[in-house]
Amino acid sequence: MRLLLVEDEIKVARFISQGLKENNYIVDVANDGEMASELVYMEDYDLLIVDLMIPMKNGIRLIKELRLNGITVPILILSAKDSIEDKVKGLDLGADDYMTKPFAFSEFLARIRSLLRRNQEKVSPLLQLADLTLNPSTRDVTRGGICISLSNKEYAILEFMMRNAGRILSRTLILERVWMDAYNIGTNVVDVYINHLRNKIDKNFDLKLIQTIYSVGYMIKGEE
Repeated sequence: MRLLLVEDEIKVARFISQGLKENNYIVDVANDGEMASELVYMEDYDLLIVDLMIPMKNGIRLIKELRLNGITVPILILSAKDSIEDKVKGLDLGADDYMTKPFAFSEFLARIRSLLRRNQEKVSPLLQLADLTLNPSTRDVTRGGICISLSNKEYAILEFMMRNAGRILSRTLILERVWMDAYNIGTNVVDVYINHLRNKIDKNFDLKLIQTIYSVGYMIKGEE
């Protein structure tokens, strides 16, 4: 699952982002409302986590504009503003839930899981490519009807690749999306995990789904 965290306090954003990544979410961070708007229209997010007091375009304005423009992705407001009026205003404008700071991270994760489950009920949760199927809600992966067991990192890479099927993904991009600290990990770790994935989902099948794009990165596609 890919989340966008909209938070201008760097330390808070780093803390929340790291905690989410440790729970196997892919996280992008926007430090102001304008950056958040650009990312929402560029990427496919499963959930937005929005602070109200952000620069350039505050959270209330951001949520209002997204909803008016037909963006239906679930939105969780995470704000220090705790008045009933603020909560009612945020929810009336289109947010799906509201949490106040400070917060218990376990409750925060539970709220996220609840919103993601609710959203998955509206759309088919399955990602499918040829005879490879991934169910984000259960984390089940099968190919040709055979269940495949993946580690957390293998699963995260595969989900990211399947959500971007047919698109060339650089090693650096995969590293940034899947690992918590891309700056201190060499890109060769991506090659290692891609080899693990190939052994599990490609090795015993005629059609090889994971393609190496020489000197660039990798791509997954369902045809030769």
